[in-house]
Amino acid sequence: MGEELSYWQLIVDASLLVKLVMLTLVGLSITTWVFIFERRNVLADSFNKFALFEERFWSGIDLAHLYRQVNANPEEHSGGEAVFRAGFKEFTRLRQQNVTDAEGIMVGCQRAMRVAVSREAERLDAHLNFMATVGSTSPYIGLFGTVWGIMHSFLGLATVTQVSLSTVAPGIAEALIATAMGLFAAIPAVVAFNRFSARSEKMLNNLETFAEEFSAILHRQAHSLEVQQRQQEQE
Repeated sequence: MGEELSYWQLIVDASLLVKLVMLTLVGLSITTWVFIFERRNVLADSFNKFALFEERFWSGIDLAHLYRQVNANPEEHSGGEAVFRAGFKEFTRLRQQNVTDAEGIMVGCQRAMRVAVSREAERLDAHLNFMATVGSTSPYIGLFGTVWGIMHSFLGLATVTQVSLSTVAPGIAEALIATAMGLFAAIPAVVAFNRFSARSEKMLNNLETFAEEFSAILHRQAHSLEVQQRQQEQE
């Protein structure tokens, strides 16, 4: 209890600038932890929804029927569903315009799916730049507070006739708290950034793989339509 009180007393006795540094670091740390829990939930939800949609997609259901289902009851923040909707919507639109060139159809479908993947990437990577910034700058912010605190401590010694460890130690300890707080803010931010970046990249790789597989299915259908059109023209 006495140790806790001594730490608190050191913070209370710190100079105004060091207090501002500590307050900034506390704010950054709290915000980082809020984003950590939020990103964890978002990524876990994305993986679960992708797995559920992929199971429906590969169940043998007719794609047109699946498209009507997901349009009627869209699943919010389902990356796989968003890619499917974008690709099949473009495929249907081009068919309604009597476009029969398979390659032309696929160019439009793949472009639409890439846009859907890009939007999902923006959603998955939200707040990661903030974590990276906190992880890289917090130690320096804390170090700035430490340097300033030590300078302030030594300037205070100018009025002291006899310098002892008990005179110097409180000022140095007060300054070092800023460094400790900087590390406390930075370490979770760096770990979370690396973890969530890897998870986000894995999810995007899954979406890109799904988009390629879906493209192959659409290409077969587009090629079949092109062949039918040529046969009708020959007749």
